[in-house]
Amino acid sequence: IAPRHAAMLTTLRPGDLRVQREGQEELFFYVTGGILEVQPKKVTVLADTAIRGHDLDEAKASEAKKRAEEAMRNAKSDIDLAAATSEFATMAAQLAAIQKLRKK
Repeated sequence: IAPRHAAMLTTLRPGDLRVQREGQEELFFYVTGGILEVQPKKVTVLADTAIRGHDLDEAKASEAKKRAEEAMRNAKSDIDLAAATSEFATMAAQLAAIQKLRKK
């Protein structure tokens, strides 16, 4: 989002978030979702959860993704399946964010 962008309010899906302030180092975060508000001179992110890029743990995310896959296979109700599917999508997005960070 460039300076003086038109006002906007939108939801965020799980994924990476880059923050680049003029004259400062770029920051990288993984968010699990939330809301993004853009005003002409200000951007606000209200994230459900935000993890700094350097704090992401690929091994833990991979293990959590495997557990979610197993939970999806063993779901006994639609509610269990929905919860496991949501967790799977979140962990898949976190792993994609980790891989994107590594490419930088």
